[in-house]
Amino acid sequence: MKINATEMKWTRQPKQSLVTKDRVEITTEPFTDLWQRTYYHFRNDNAPVLQLSSSEQYFSFVVRTEFDTKVRYDQSGIIMYLNSENWLKASMEYENDAIQRLGSVVTNNGYSDWASVDVDASIKSVWFRLSRREDDFCIEHSLDGTHFKQMRICHVFNAKDTIHFGIYACSAENSSFKAVFTDMELTECKWLAHDGQAPDSD
Repeated sequence: MKINATEMKWTRQPKQSLVTKDRVEITTEPFTDLWQRTYYHFRNDNAPVLQLSSSEQYFSFVVRTEFDTKVRYDQSGIIMYLNSENWLKASMEYENDAIQRLGSVVTNNGYSDWASVDVDASIKSVWFRLSRREDDFCIEHSLDGTHFKQMRICHVFNAKDTIHFGIYACSAENSSFKAVFTDMELTECKWLAHDGQAPDSD
């Protein structure tokens, strides 16, 4: 099912944005970010977020983002933002002229982690897919919108019943760029049930 972006809701709407049925543009503002405590010991919770809500326990959400990033920590991607201390995100994040970080952050109960891999800085578009199986999630990415590769599987302790998910973009340093989001779609859950080792009995 194609998503009508005009039905999505802002958390911290940016000063410059454009939302149509099938396209969202976000112009980031300097010193905006999402992070909680871990390692750096500071807390940032001021990035713009545009989301849908759903109580469906099994689904996948796909979006394409295009970006003109140019300063360290410029980033755009997919998000499930419940509140300031419970969320996950996946993004392409600018590092320098040679590399950028394809990564994800999971924040549970006010503490963030960060997992990333270095990719070529010439990449300026990527698809992300977030799949839900109850309160477990799978994040994937694709460079062509067809062949997706797993980035991580995680658990979000407070992702019960209704959750909120969508897109975000931000510039953690003194920077601004435009992120464009298209091809947003909800589908049946593409993250298939595990068919290997049986779960341990309680």
